[in-house]
Amino acid sequence: MVTSDEFREAMGRWPTGVSIVTSRDGEEIHGMTVSDFSGVSLSPPLVLVCASHDSITRGVIAASRCFAVNVLAANQRELSNRFASKKDEHRRFEGVAFGEGVTGAPLLDDAAAIFDCRLHATFEAGDHDIYVGAVESVRLRDCEPLVYFGGSYDRLASHTVSEA
Repeated sequence: MVTSDEFREAMGRWPTGVSIVTSRDGEEIHGMTVSDFSGVSLSPPLVLVCASHDSITRGVIAASRCFAVNVLAANQRELSNRFASKKDEHRRFEGVAFGEGVTGAPLLDDAAAIFDCRLHATFEAGDHDIYVGAVESVRLRDCEPLVYFGGSYDRLASHTVSEA
């Protein structure tokens, strides 16, 4: 049987983008840094994110039935660290510039890409829930994304964004 440490180390060999998943339920807003984000379907446009059962954001998504995936730009490392830390978890949004999506979810200023989603489906998977979101809107910015590999932030060797 594979241990959680072995699994974590092996997953660290998979380079990922870094995102902050945000949600709002009434006056309560919350967000968390994730690397577990993926496209699911082009038609209809669906994405998925994974949230630990002990995450506060998980409860806000479940209650509001919406979330946004804010794909971070290379210059947003500090923001990634802030939303990943359990320290001052209820103060993550203090001083952070953000707007509101069509779903009501917070959209972080200067993100490389944003997927504003309504909850489409939820699946329990081990110690996480998988949230599938129907993408209501997207916002794109031409910039280098923040990348995570081998337990640390990294940069892409080359960067090209093509216009659609």
